[in-house]
Amino acid sequence: MSVIAAFRKGQYPLLKGKYPAKDHARRVADQIQASGFGSDGVIYLESQKTRLIEDNDTPQKFRQRRYFFYLSGCELSDSCLIYDMATTELTLFVPPTEPEEVVWSGLPLSTSEALERYDIDKALPTTELNVTLASYTNSKKPMTVFAIPEQVSEDVTFLGFANTEFCILKKAIEEQRVTKDMYEISLIAKANAVSTLAHKAVLDQVKTASNERELEATFVAKCIAHGCKDQAYPSIVASGTNAATLHYVKNDEPLRDRLNVLLDAGGEYRCYASDVTRTFPISGSFTKESQVIYDIVDEMQSSCFQMLKAGVLWEDVHMNAHRVAIKGLKAAGLLKGDDQEIFDSRVSVAFFPHGLGHYLGMDTHDTGGKANYADPDMIFRYLRVRGQLPENSVITVEPGIYFCKFIIDPYLKNPELSKYIDQDVLQRFWDVGGVRIEDNIWITKDGYENLTTAPKL
Repeated sequence: MSVIAAFRKGQYPLLKGKYPAKDHARRVADQIQASGFGSDGVIYLESQKTRLIEDNDTPQKFRQRRYFFYLSGCELSDSCLIYDMATTELTLFVPPTEPEEVVWSGLPLSTSEALERYDIDKALPTTELNVTLASYTNSKKPMTVFAIPEQVSEDVTFLGFANTEFCILKKAIEEQRVTKDMYEISLIAKANAVSTLAHKAVLDQVKTASNERELEATFVAKCIAHGCKDQAYPSIVASGTNAATLHYVKNDEPLRDRLNVLLDAGGEYRCYASDVTRTFPISGSFTKESQVIYDIVDEMQSSCFQMLKAGVLWEDVHMNAHRVAIKGLKAAGLLKGDDQEIFDSRVSVAFFPHGLGHYLGMDTHDTGGKANYADPDMIFRYLRVRGQLPENSVITVEPGIYFCKFIIDPYLKNPELSKYIDQDVLQRFWDVGGVRIEDNIWITKDGYENLTTAPKL
């Protein structure tokens, strides 16, 4: 059975094993050495700390540091790790048992339990951290410690190390996170599977719900019930013209007397994200104008899929989406003139103002995209990924068409640009708000696999 076939059946055999922390650590160490550093060094990382809400004795919601998780697979707070680059030994330090804390929170994870649960060589209590760090400085060879400066506690000492390198580690981890192993792809696929159940639940409820917040509650509840306790990002539940706001966050307005709902929501499974968008009619049937726009966006996405494989230039895929949008908007009567002139004028940005997608992994907008938000060319300015897509990267493909007065009005006021827009036809489309369709795509050597199974209309 192929991996994708297994995913479709809800089977994720790799997830029965340990998160591949040591392999990730080796890859990061190799990246550091390729940057000109030797192997006589250690990597040091800390987990997120337990923090209290300001002016309150309740802990803040915990979110593990992604750099630490990538080299540990550990979701515990107040922990840390050391990776010896020469011996490839990975040591995890976990909080010791504090009798007073046990009364309130129960027994913490023991070192023996940590050794059994995680892909590590040793597990020690955090009380032994500084002694262990000092032991590396007894070597006859000058040792370097690699760390992230803003993520080193005040009580941690690097005295005795010949060098303290604070610049390369974060960059090395970010580069390695772009290319996923099969364990990570399985985690993303699992997050997608749970999100699919939640999207279906919202679709079933939309005819009877009266407010956007009901749909958000349904989505979150279904995710939690199926193992995604956290959301990968705040859900966007945008009805009617609210869908013209790309990152709409209110999620509390009435649904009645509006045409469509744009639901951009994804659960997070064991620190890995899904990011799924669907647009559907509240009544059960699209209006003529909504159907036209939906079909354009669907064609934009389908056309881009056909270009995907390892090595494709993401800018080319993004431009293809704009060219398909121009053809569709012309056929709908919204744009007029020569296709190439419209493309060169960048008028299509008025209707499709964001980038086609972004890398996906532990973060929704994952690392390594090399965006250039200062690009003077508006068609590329908000593109979160630049350059060639590597094999085994995971990227979102999320074209959209929007009718946002704030964005479109400046184009209408510019005679050189407004000549391409039919303002009379435009008046019929404002109530559509916006349409976006988003899937999570695993890039393979010769093509792609779609990890998203949420239904489309």
